Amino acid sequence: MRKEYDFSEGERASAIPHLAKLQAESAKGKVRITTYLDSDLVELLKARGESEKKGYQTVLNDMLRKQFFAEKPIEEVIRQVIREELKKAA
Repeated sequence: MRKEYDFSEGERASAIPHLAKLQAESAKGKVRITTYLDSDLVELLKARGESEKKGYQTVLNDMLRKQFFAEKPIEEVIRQVIREELKKAA
């Protein structure tokens, strides 16, 4: 690694047309928030992200989206599963 770098000719990413477009597209519809999660949950999200080749924040976003926009509420799905299992056990 060099001791000194010369950034006098450098440009910000927003000044480079194709990078500015990518930044605008990636930020489209997204809001930056700060939140605190339990460390064990973050580790689970990261592990799932690695297996799905996604970032943990994308995994969390997908999970929240599935929960909030599910065709059936989770309670209804759980009740249905319990009913099916009870029928099998009878």
